[in-house]
Amino acid sequence: MTFDGKSRRVRERVALNLPVRVLCREASDHEWVEMSRLIDVTPFGARFPISHPTEPGRLLHLTMPMPRQLRCFDHVEDTYRVWALVRNLRSVPPVGNQVMRFEVGVAFIGKRPPTSYENEPNKRYEIARSAAESSVWKLQEDADLMVSNLPSSDQRIDTRHNIPINVTMQVIDQNGAIASTENTVTENISRRGAAVMTTINVPDGRFVRLSSDQYGIAVLSAVRGRRVGSDGVLRLHLEFIDRDWPLGGED
Repeated sequence: MTFDGKSRRVRERVALNLPVRVLCREASDHEWVEMSRLIDVTPFGARFPISHPTEPGRLLHLTMPMPRQLRCFDHVEDTYRVWALVRNLRSVPPVGNQVMRFEVGVAFIGKRPPTSYENEPNKRYEIARSAAESSVWKLQEDADLMVSNLPSSDQRIDTRHNIPINVTMQVIDQNGAIASTENTVTENISRRGAAVMTTINVPDGRFVRLSSDQYGIAVLSAVRGRRVGSDGVLRLHLEFIDRDWPLGGED
């Protein structure tokens, strides 16, 4: 592999099938590690598949034999260790009993994580406006200047419509496998989220896959809150992660 900084655009993706170790701390008492391989990479980000569910805004720690000419620091080390922010992902539906797969796009944010990460490893972030608007993407030793906090509560961007839709909810465990399945109905729904009646108490921050034969769609969703209605039935408040729900006629 050759990379000529003078002849290539700075952000051009380079196809590299290199091994990468991915670590994610989802909570203070839980983390997962997975080995994967890069699909492509730039000095400022990468793309690779994983079997564990994640979402935009989560932090991942990557360890890989990155070519030195693509690094922003640690040029003399054998391996490159960098913190990365999940920017987007695409879920691949499982076949049979296989675990789900997710293709993740990340932005490198620094050699060390934000200060708040140590006490709140499940905190979500976004690229700071100052970094996004800069003409030069400059990785810092510490990531505090690169990111800002995302709200952790259920933020309803779109109007929820009180539409009962028959759906199948699959709860994804911490290894990316389907732990349980339930046929249920939505209480309300928008393009980017829904409240779903359920008998399964899924903790905040965990992931479910919501699918509908009527709409011909399956959406990776994160649990943002829970509520028991006046009828005694639990509702999960979900945010759709990898695509919008196709509600016809909605602006």
